[in-house]
Amino acid sequence: MKKVFFGLFIILSYIFIVGIFFTNKMMYIKKKTDKEIIERETMLELYNQEEFDALEKKHFSIPSRFGYLLKGSLIEPHGTNRYIILCHGVTVNRLNSVKYMNLFIQKGWNVLIYDHRRHGESGGKTTSYGHYEKFDLQSIVHWLKQEAGDSIVLGIHGESMGAVTTLLYAGMVEDGADFYIADCPFSELEAQLLYRLKAEFKIPSFLVMPIAKPFVQLRDRYSLKEVSPINSVVNINSPVLFIHSKDDDYIPSQMTQQLYDKKIGTKKLYIAEKGSHAMSYADNREDYSKVIDDFFTEIGL
Repeated sequence: MKKVFFGLFIILSYIFIVGIFFTNKMMYIKKKTDKEIIERETMLELYNQEEFDALEKKHFSIPSRFGYLLKGSLIEPHGTNRYIILCHGVTVNRLNSVKYMNLFIQKGWNVLIYDHRRHGESGGKTTSYGHYEKFDLQSIVHWLKQEAGDSIVLGIHGESMGAVTTLLYAGMVEDGADFYIADCPFSELEAQLLYRLKAEFKIPSFLVMPIAKPFVQLRDRYSLKEVSPINSVVNINSPVLFIHSKDDDYIPSQMTQQLYDKKIGTKKLYIAEKGSHAMSYADNREDYSKVIDDFFTEIGL
């Protein structure tokens, strides 16, 4: 009998340790500091502190439906009704969006940058890889349309987790933007976790995923299956530009290909020849910019 109880204790301990460890890694993923982001972006010549400081910004703070505040900045250098919202990736914040902000400002667009939940100055206790973030994006869209008017031409650009958030939002009933740009998203959170589990931990998935999935549901109140751009993309009516680096070894470019194939209606795909994860623009600046111009031309902008 003691052996039975001891065996049960070992099994329950393993389940608890694995469940807590992997969900902590997900929910409380380590974030980069402002200093780290600025140093990296400055080194890549994608960020200039003096130029950024010189821009006139309208800082805002709006409530999320989940009880915290979302912080961001609206930059309106142009007297136009064209606006684009930028959604950053996991571990960074709106400072990482400055390179894209500069790109779109050069193209004549006003820009909104903001911090996702649990990133930068925004509140929120956990990172949900697009699940709760899509509702926060919805709140950002509503605020911008109240601020600038319902008649604006609106685009949303997302990178990595921000691209997932963008696609999940776009697949909601609302479909509130005129176009979307999704740079290096994953197709499904569960598939991405399986890929990273194999790459980082070399552990068979059957020893982790059956435990991690119910722990996420229990601790953060959502299912991994709900974070599925591949299911959302079929509901997107507006045009989508999909972007990914061919050699991305963090999120495989095949995932973007799957999303592109599944999207119905107007769409465009750009697979960058150079660049690791989330580096398509940094390593292919002229091509990246031209692809966006071509996309705008194709959709009548």
